[in-house]
Amino acid sequence: MIEIKQMSVDLGGKSILENVSVNIKDNCNTMILGKSGSGKSVLMKSAIGFFPLKHGNVYIDGHCINKLKRKALSEIRVNIGYLFQNAALFDSMNVYQNVAFPLIEHKKYSTEQEVVNRVQKALSAVQLDDVMYKMPADLSGGMRKRVGLARSIIMDPKYIIYDEPTSGLDPVTASEIIGLIGTLQKQFQMTSIVITHDIAVVERLGENIVMLSDRQLAFSGNYDEFKKSEVAVVKEFLSFF
Repeated sequence: MIEIKQMSVDLGGKSILENVSVNIKDNCNTMILGKSGSGKSVLMKSAIGFFPLKHGNVYIDGHCINKLKRKALSEIRVNIGYLFQNAALFDSMNVYQNVAFPLIEHKKYSTEQEVVNRVQKALSAVQLDDVMYKMPADLSGGMRKRVGLARSIIMDPKYIIYDEPTSGLDPVTASEIIGLIGTLQKQFQMTSIVITHDIAVVERLGENIVMLSDRQLAFSGNYDEFKKSEVAVVKEFLSFF
């Protein structure tokens, strides 16, 4: 479980989050919602130690991560996959090298053949079996997302964070990515955390919902509670369904 307790974050002298407390449950899909600039990505990047906290604490599986030293924090992060909004592939590396990068960086392999096998398995899981030696420039936007996702799951993480996974994709490709996220969560029993403002993602994947507004927590609960909520920003979001 990820427990965020009274988190406040300032970046560049500006308050981004104020006193946010929320628990992210294991083995399910949690949606992080909010308008652009509401702090959705900052919430999760701060939760895994990318940004410092002004106040509060974050616990991942009982470890207070904002009090850990670099080596201990790195060991926690091995269990966390992160799919960045633009996939964040290395343009100078081919698909194989991109996907294998975490294994090599963390030295989590015994032989070169093990790396090849694990890359093949990860690419197969995201339905890409024939692109291993292609360059990112040769891939479509949806394929780049899938390669980024393969890299995110290569370490068999307990948690995976998807940052706007359908952003910039056409409706058909976006629908395929949404389906893939759901399939992977069930297949690997991961805790999926999806940062999004895409209504289709919430409709198809939402089990637990966290909504931010004006730097603060506006709602936290399950999908049924979300649909019945009388909170103004929730009702505004639901009006687009």
